[in-house]
Amino acid sequence: MRVIHVSPTAFGGSGLYGGGERYPVELARALAQHVDCEVVTFGPRGASYRDGPLHVTVLERSFLLRRHPAHPVAGGLVRALKRADLVHTHHVRAFPSRVAAVAAYVRKQPRVATDHGLGPGRSPALDARLFDRFLTVSRYSAATLSSPASKTTVIYGGADTDRFHPGDEQLRQGVLFVGRLTPHKGIDRLIAALPQGATLTLAGTFGHDRELPERAYEALLRSLARGRDVRFAGPVPEDHLPALYRHARVLVLPSVDETCYGKHVAIPELLGLALLEAMASGTPVVASNIGGLPEVVADGVTGFVVEPGNVAALRERLEELLGDDRLHAQMSRNARDHVVGNFTWARCAERCLSAYEELVGAA
Repeated sequence: MRVIHVSPTAFGGSGLYGGGERYPVELARALAQHVDCEVVTFGPRGASYRDGPLHVTVLERSFLLRRHPAHPVAGGLVRALKRADLVHTHHVRAFPSRVAAVAAYVRKQPRVATDHGLGPGRSPALDARLFDRFLTVSRYSAATLSSPASKTTVIYGGADTDRFHPGDEQLRQGVLFVGRLTPHKGIDRLIAALPQGATLTLAGTFGHDRELPERAYEALLRSLARGRDVRFAGPVPEDHLPALYRHARVLVLPSVDETCYGKHVAIPELLGLALLEAMASGTPVVASNIGGLPEVVADGVTGFVVEPGNVAALRERLEELLGDDRLHAQMSRNARDHVVGNFTWARCAERCLSAYEELVGAA
């Protein structure tokens, strides 16, 4: 079986550092252990290389529709999919995903879709006809897509438990955030909730399109951080990320459904890969009770779930995990066990392969 994944934006320095970009690559790496697998993505320059058994093709984009990174336009996409036994697109309504789905539909190639936050197209009925199966990262994601239950399988996501593993507990200190520094991530609330004497490391870049609110948000965060022990670490290289998780006392994902600017966030969080990677590292987590996050965090067991935007509740949970060694040690063990038992990329790939085999066998 030859599976081709279509991801509109590359992950890493030439693309973006985000869960929607990391997910297709990590899943494809796991799948490549079992089937012939390729990722087709887009960037400012074309490239082709091997990542272990995984083949990666980067098509040189000509321009971005509406100047949005999820809508690159590039020649060669339809041709790149010609030899696929199955096409798996990421982001249902991204432009290259729609092109890939239509091309595969015409060729009668099975078509699978996974969304990472763009949401459904304008016509869910058309999506249901265009795609044979929706492999969603959470139950919440399935609900946002309004995908037919008969065509939907929740596969979640995972963490590489060999790469992300616990370290020396004596080296753990402070609070960690990993992700894009954008208003819907609620980092302003996290800084406000930081307990007295605690340190906070913010690993990630400020917004990808540099719109005015995101420029203002950078200024706001730096202003809030004055007088507090807050470090803006910038984009962390991939090989440094495991140590960052292992050395943190707690990881926080404080996403909100209404930003500090009063903007409503339609789809705040579908899964939260940083949560899974932190828990695999034995790092307890605190996450907002929003989107798909409660589906992967066992509240009171692997960490805590708090109401989005509740600064007092967030500070209280941080104080518990920073100050109670016994509680922290128990949650650290629970967190690791929870991911190993439920959320590895190998398990995610197994769920994918089951759906693939059913579709290819019926084609």
